[in-house]
Amino acid sequence: MPQIVLASASQIRADMLRNAGVQVECHPARIDEEAIRAALDAEGANPRDQADTLAEMKAAKLASRFPSAVVIGCDQVLDCGGQVFSKPETPDAARAQLVALRGRTHKLLSAVVVYQDGGPVWRHVGEVRLTMREFSDAYLDDYISRNGASVLDSVGGYKLESEGVRLFSRVEGDYFTVLGLPLVALLGYLGQRGLIPA
Repeated sequence: MPQIVLASASQIRADMLRNAGVQVECHPARIDEEAIRAALDAEGANPRDQADTLAEMKAAKLASRFPSAVVIGCDQVLDCGGQVFSKPETPDAARAQLVALRGRTHKLLSAVVVYQDGGPVWRHVGEVRLTMREFSDAYLDDYISRNGASVLDSVGGYKLESEGVRLFSRVEGDYFTVLGLPLVALLGYLGQRGLIPA
């Protein structure tokens, strides 16, 4: 089996792959995401294309360092009515994002691009639709206070795998995609190509 490299420092993505029995090495891809997002915004790229482009750039960056490996690049974008949300930098920014999302439906777009032999060989963008309930300001303040820095680790300021699930009234789509990796589709591709035992 070839070496498989995940171009990410995300512990959740690494755990998903390892829990599925995939031996993977993790190396963060050092790219200037903010500059790339700004350039994509200026070009009028839609949220789906932004996620796909960032995933590809991460894979490409590590493919040059690991030319014989299968490199997996990932990125996630939150799209609410065409507005793209990034990871909040402060608790106040997280609160503002959650207020903007409250009572509305948004999409999480989780892109994955696989590089092999120096080029992209497969790509997929998973989509999940999430509807936030009309939670109170008091609950929101308590939620941010209880969850501290954790709310800054994810797009939108919530983690569905923990207390963030209480913010929602409806989730339509694949749970793994919410966590940042369309795992079922990726495992299907890797298995079909003989890159993992299947």
